Amino acid sequence: MGVDIGGSGIKGAPVDVETGRLTADRVRIPTPEGAAPLPVAEVVAEVVGSFDTEGTVGCTFPAVIVDGVARTAANVDSAWIGTDAHSLFGHTTHRDVVVINDADAAGLAEMRFGAGKDHEGVVVMLTLGTGIGSALFLDGKLVPNTEFGHLEIRGKSAEHRASDRAREERGLGWQEWAERLDEVLGRLEALLSPDLFILGGGVSKKSDRFIPLLSTRARVVPAALLNDAGIVGAALAVHETRAHVATRPST
Repeated sequence: MGVDIGGSGIKGAPVDVETGRLTADRVRIPTPEGAAPLPVAEVVAEVVGSFDTEGTVGCTFPAVIVDGVARTAANVDSAWIGTDAHSLFGHTTHRDVVVINDADAAGLAEMRFGAGKDHEGVVVMLTLGTGIGSALFLDGKLVPNTEFGHLEIRGKSAEHRASDRAREERGLGWQEWAERLDEVLGRLEALLSPDLFILGGGVSKKSDRFIPLLSTRARVVPAALLNDAGIVGAALAVHETRAHVATRPST
């Protein structure tokens, strides 16, 4: 099962990790105001409890995650910094849990089943929502915990200028917002020379309104799994963790 924690909603569903499809309609509950650790964990437990499933739960979180511990807190309560999210979610759900950065999870799903399938070289996925999440892949392998949304652009964090929330709050038209997004992509091209950009988040459903306005050298495509990518990627994280353990040499 996969659970995706976002700035506005926490959603989850069981997933067929062989096809990338949800096997039941997803459940979505609004993220608690302030997004403090315990209230968020209680909603995660409510989402998980909505389904008759067993076993390990994959859970995304919008932060740098190292060994299950949140190391940053950009769009959630600062109390998350240093919180053992793995233990907290395990306590409230009474299940074993694998925790992964939210954009990394979405990227895993897109590289396995979506817009990045079978793509070699350097791929950058950006999730455009409350902030800007990022996932970096080299020949299909994830480089975890990139935080490209915090690159400085014109004296501000990139996500404060070019996230979907910034577009809505500032009432930006598609052309003006695309110019801001273009600056972010241009900076990433200068640093990484990617072969492909994948743009996700809810706004990717309107990709025809802004992708044609972008001027990157690399190809830019919308995410194929849309808002299900985080859920699917969270479930994949469980699957890949099991596979890694199964193939790890014994000592």
